[in-house]
Amino acid sequence: MTRTYFLGCPQWQHPAWNARLPSGRNPLERYSKVLNCVEGNTTFYATPSREQCRQWRSQVPDDFRFLFKFPRQVTHDRLLAGAGSEVQAFLEILAPLEDVFGPFLLQLPAAFGPQHLDNLWRFIDALPAALSCTVEMRHSAFFSKGEAERALNRGLRQRNIARVCFDSRALFTAAPDSEATRDAQRKKPRVPVHLLPVDASPVIRYIGHPDLEANRPFLAPWVERVGTWIEEGRRPFVFMHMPDKGDALSLAVLWSKLLSERVPQAAALCFNEKQPQMGLF
Repeated sequence: MTRTYFLGCPQWQHPAWNARLPSGRNPLERYSKVLNCVEGNTTFYATPSREQCRQWRSQVPDDFRFLFKFPRQVTHDRLLAGAGSEVQAFLEILAPLEDVFGPFLLQLPAAFGPQHLDNLWRFIDALPAALSCTVEMRHSAFFSKGEAERALNRGLRQRNIARVCFDSRALFTAAPDSEATRDAQRKKPRVPVHLLPVDASPVIRYIGHPDLEANRPFLAPWVERVGTWIEEGRRPFVFMHMPDKGDALSLAVLWSKLLSERVPQAAALCFNEKQPQMGLF
């Protein structure tokens, strides 16, 4: 059956999910029976071993996708400059997962400003042709609709690279009345939501309000947008985050229910192992 879109969380395991996910030999296998992509945050902090990558590959189906992040040393410490050898070594280690790569998440810090754009183009142009990436910016100049943002968007369009749409609006309407919410509001960027139309698959990273039901009005425009993309034959990546990571699965369930009401072929998540894995196929 044809996949309609990709839905995932920022990680593939959490104690709060144990009673909800189907049975399996390990957390990744259990997760991949319900969701069909994941953000590879682990590679931002530490590079796995090649053997670990082989194990991960054996634990997911062929239609699963990992969106790995480049290592922190490459994106944040070096700001993409002079990191060719590190990137080559990183990709060689991840090679057992090549057939389940989604676009790599090139997440750049607020310190990466307009003066560093040439670093970005050199970095992207040096990547293997078979590897795709998606770019997330955090410097305010790239959200001001001025020349810096126009230059960024031109370069991405020329290379047919999607710009990550990071939506933290719901998070920042929440009262900072829990440590999880305060921590998320300290760490997550508060940037405008800017979409860049390109042919590459869109990537949406949505950071939710801690009150699950409070997310409905914030999700509604994305339901319409993603529904339209699916009807156009596009396959977006949608990631659901919550201040308390244990709540991310519940947000994904709510999202899938809302989307299924808009696009019947994108059926809601189902945790019954006797039913199809999920309504994305």
